[in-house]
Amino acid sequence: MEEWMRWIQELGFPIFVSFYLMHRVETKLVAIHEALLAWKP
Repeated sequence: MEEWMRWIQELGFPIFVSFYLMHRVETKLVAIHEALLAWKP
């Protein structure tokens, strides 16, 4: 059980950070996409 906790602590945090950063990038990409669509004649 202790080994599992260590794995979760070591892997869980980087995975959480990765998902958080992907979410932030995704929202910015959506904003860029909408701006490009609005700019199109």
